[in-house]
Amino acid sequence: MLWQEEGIVLATRRHGESSLVVNLLTPSHGRHAGLVRGGAGRKARPLYQVGNRLQAAWRARLAEQLGSFSAELLVPTAARIMDDPDRLAALGSACALLQTTLPERDPHPRLYNRLAVFTDMLIENAGWLEGYVRFELALLADLGFGLDLTACAVTGGSEDLAYVSPRTGRAVSRSAAAPYASRLLPLPGFLVGDGAADLAQIGAGLHLTGAFLERHLFAPHDRSVPNARQLLLDRLTRHTLSGKA
Repeated sequence: MLWQEEGIVLATRRHGESSLVVNLLTPSHGRHAGLVRGGAGRKARPLYQVGNRLQAAWRARLAEQLGSFSAELLVPTAARIMDDPDRLAALGSACALLQTTLPERDPHPRLYNRLAVFTDMLIENAGWLEGYVRFELALLADLGFGLDLTACAVTGGSEDLAYVSPRTGRAVSRSAAAPYASRLLPLPGFLVGDGAADLAQIGAGLHLTGAFLERHLFAPHDRSVPNARQLLLDRLTRHTLSGKA
């Protein structure tokens, strides 16, 4: 069997002395693993860095086998952001979330496109913090746990949306939420078209998405959110405390 498709590296692990098992996210074949013989070698290893976009070919005798990958580099994302630990942390978090939540070989073309757009934002160093929050929202939506931030769950109106119900994932307006606001999750304005996304609002956005990632994608399977996401949160928290823009 053979298929060829563009893919983005989500994760790798050593196999034997010189090979790698590589997980790619592809538009039509989803999160798909394959063996790369010699992939851990000096020449091949840079090709299979997390976040790199490849043109890959997968071969196997039977569909259920691990199979093997060969690939050509399309976009060296990792190399282009190597000098920025913050962007590297965001890339690592996005790929780790996909690696740990997507069923193997289940196509998610919208998520592939979202990840590709996000890696472009990282390379361009423009809007990637907001893009990362929206990536997590897209992940929740694609797996069936999308938030409804379009109208107030109580009044049906679309004005002054300020909170999200942790139970339903629906937005609530400031006035409707007043009696029980302490039990709701803050909704940062940039997610409903109200103002720019500063670090504090990015933090609120990640707190919002993190609550639903934990509830729907990790806690039911008795798993923890990937360490890579916590690393990103820690970096952003330090910047917020130091006043870095």
